[in-house]
Amino acid sequence: MLERIHLAIVREVALNGSLTAAAGKLHLTQSALSHTMRKLEQQLGTDIWLREGRSLRPTKAGDYLLSVANRVLPQLDVAEERLAQYAQGQRGSLRIGMECHPCYQWLLKVVAPYLAAWPDVDVDVKQKFQFGGIGALFAFEIDLLVTPDPLFKPGLRFEPVFDYEQVLVVGARHALAGAAYVKPAQLTGEVLITYPVAAERLDIYNQFLMPAGITPKRHKTIETTDIMLQMVASGRGVAALPRWLVEEYTDSLEIVPIRLGSRGIRKQIFLGARESDGAVDYLKAFIALARDQDAVKAM
Repeated sequence: MLERIHLAIVREVALNGSLTAAAGKLHLTQSALSHTMRKLEQQLGTDIWLREGRSLRPTKAGDYLLSVANRVLPQLDVAEERLAQYAQGQRGSLRIGMECHPCYQWLLKVVAPYLAAWPDVDVDVKQKFQFGGIGALFAFEIDLLVTPDPLFKPGLRFEPVFDYEQVLVVGARHALAGAAYVKPAQLTGEVLITYPVAAERLDIYNQFLMPAGITPKRHKTIETTDIMLQMVASGRGVAALPRWLVEEYTDSLEIVPIRLGSRGIRKQIFLGARESDGAVDYLKAFIALARDQDAVKAM
């Protein structure tokens, strides 16, 4: 009774706002699409949309059908993609989602030997998701999520793969450059440069400044690590980044890492995956390689 085309129509109407637009996306005539959905409504015994002039408003049944479409259609797309890869002699594809801007450089060090070891597996990296990283895992948009802040949910598992320290980065001529560690109050006059992430999700805020009731003079966001550290080196502000990442730039830029507080801020990078994919060999191999810090550091 309920077929894939029905779910596709419901999703496209929700995305595009009308039957006409949905019909165009699905390469159907509007009359064919309308006939298909009227027939489904008759079979189900309930309306999917309420028609208000030219617009459609989903009923309770329509909202539920949309939630099913958002869960099921991505899984069918993944299944078709993988079956096509198997038919071509490929093992599959590994889609990695990133919730950690500075982790991209770390990821590159893992991907390079992984591609060499698994030539029949494609790797793709996504940094933007419709419903966030956790939603992307549940919706089968991605197979692995790289994050420093795991959200443990039934059906998902998170593996810690890399320990690091979050530090303050200042220019070599900055007044704090020789300090053993920095206190929150010392940043009240500073321009703090971060990635474009909500302040409450940034460690420098939620683990260092906010508990002390401190805010920096100004908060500036920059997309790329290279530009951010160029700004810091030129005395235009300070930043908070993983120590391992900062140390990769200290030979080329005049920057200094400083501990955040006397005890520092310790973090971990986690890889999140669906529990149902626990037996997928090429996914397990990626996690194992990510954990092998001797191999990663040697790259």
